[in-house]
Amino acid sequence: MTDANAALIQRFYEAFQRSDAEAMAACYASDVEFSDPVFGVLRGREASDMWRMLLARAAEFSLTFSDIKSVGQTATANWVATYRFSQTGRLVVNRINARFVIRDGLIIEHHDSFDLWTWSRQALGFKGLLLGWTSFVQNRIRAQAANGLRAYRQQPKT
Repeated sequence: MTDANAALIQRFYEAFQRSDAEAMAACYASDVEFSDPVFGVLRGREASDMWRMLLARAAEFSLTFSDIKSVGQTATANWVATYRFSQTGRLVVNRINARFVIRDGLIIEHHDSFDLWTWSRQALGFKGLLLGWTSFVQNRIRAQAANGLRAYRQQPKT
């Protein structure tokens, strides 16, 4: 089972590299719980829609991943996303540690961790350097992400 779990995580990140949000979503259970420092906790389709939105908006996007490890029903991986942040045009290189819980061959929990201040310094420039560590700026980043996802989810699907 452990090898199957590692293969699932490999498939997820290979789909991510191809910007294939549908293949990524197919790796998730319908009741998946995702969390990260920007979007907080997302459940079910909301998590898959986050990937759909991010990949639809991605500019100059590339992704690498490494160190997939699987023990029992859990897995971990490291990944690096490089892209232009759409709101500022600044280049971001975000290094992320991921933890997964797997059930019946699908991801039921996906938790990404990274330093939000490091991200804000890259994405926001001088403002992020000076104020990105504050809860005020970090909460604004989270609010903008939530509003962006909400607006994306309300758009008519073609």
